Amino acid sequence: MDALALEAKGAKSESAAAPAAPKPRPKPPQKAKRIVYFEVEILDVKTREKLLLLDKVLKLVGVHILFLSHYICEENINRCVILLISEGKPLRDEEILQELPVGTTATFYFRDLGAQIAWGTVFLIECIGPLVIYLLFYFRLPLIYAPKYEFTASKHLVVHIACVCHSFHYMKRILETLFVHRFSHGTMPFRNIFKICSYYWCSAAWMAYYINHPLYTPPYYGEKQVKAALGIFLFCQLGSFSIHMALRNLKLPGCKTKKIPYPTKNPFTWIFALVSCPNYTYEMGSWLGFTLMTQCVPVLFFTVVGFVQMTVWAKGKHRSYLKEFKQYPTLRSPILPFIL
Repeated sequence: MDALALEAKGAKSESAAAPAAPKPRPKPPQKAKRIVYFEVEILDVKTREKLLLLDKVLKLVGVHILFLSHYICEENINRCVILLISEGKPLRDEEILQELPVGTTATFYFRDLGAQIAWGTVFLIECIGPLVIYLLFYFRLPLIYAPKYEFTASKHLVVHIACVCHSFHYMKRILETLFVHRFSHGTMPFRNIFKICSYYWCSAAWMAYYINHPLYTPPYYGEKQVKAALGIFLFCQLGSFSIHMALRNLKLPGCKTKKIPYPTKNPFTWIFALVSCPNYTYEMGSWLGFTLMTQCVPVLFFTVVGFVQMTVWAKGKHRSYLKEFKQYPTLRSPILPFIL
C-alpha cells in the first residue's frame, strides 16, 4: 500500500510539474465572398425598344440567353439571336456573361432572323434537285431536244458513265445527310434556300443539257482520258466519305465541344496532316475528275465557282481552328497542301 501510494504521489507530482498543452487558437471567421450581380437588359436591334430587363443576375451562359429570348420569340427559338453589339455576331451558347466585355450593367440586342429551315432539309432539297434534273436530260424527255431525239440514248459510253457518276455523287450526299452528318447549326434563314437551290439546280440543268445533247462529242483523248478521270472521281468520292465519317466520330450527338481532327488508320484521312478541310479538297477533286471526264465547259465553270466558294469556307474554318486551339498544327493549309 505504501509503495502504491508513493507511486501515485510521484505521478501526481510529475503531472503537476509538466506544462499544460497550449489551447488551439480559434480560426478567424471567413469573410463572406462578395457577390457580384449583373443587370441585364435586352433591346430590339432595329427599334431599340426595351424588351426585357433582369436585375440581380449572377451568371448568364448562352443557354440562358436563349431562354430569355424564348419569352420574346416563343414561336421558334431558332429564329432568335442575342448580340453584344448591334452589328456584331450572335453570342454562342457557351458564352458566359462574366467573361464578356461588359460591366455590371449589360445591354444586349435581340434580332429576329425570320422564318427558319433545318440544315438537313436544305441539304436534301439541294441534292435531290440536281439528281432528278440530270436524269430528265439523260432520258431525253420531250421538249428538251428535237422531237426525233425524244427518249433516245446516247451512243457514247462516256455519257452513260457521267450519268452514273453524277447520280452516285448526289445519292451519296443524300445518304450522308440522313445518316452521317451532324450539323453544328440547327437552322438557316428560309429565304436562303431559294438562292442555294437556284444555283445547284440551274447548274445541273446547264451541265446535263450539253453532256446529254445528241451532238455531244467525247473527250479529246478518248477512252484513256475517261478512265483516268473516272479513277480520280472515285478516289475522291471515297476520300470525301472517309473524311465525313472521321468528322462524325469526332463529334458526339448533342455535344458542341469542338476538337481538332487528326488522321486515323484510314489512309484517306492522312491528308488531315496537311489540310484543315480535306472534305473540300476531295470535293474539288471529284468535280475536277468529272470535268476531265466530260470535257464540258459548263462543268468546268461549275467546278471553278465551287472551288472559289469552298476556298472561302476553308479559309474561314482554318482561321477558326487557329483562334480556338493554341496547339493547332501549323503545317496545315486550308484546302490545298502548302499552296492554299
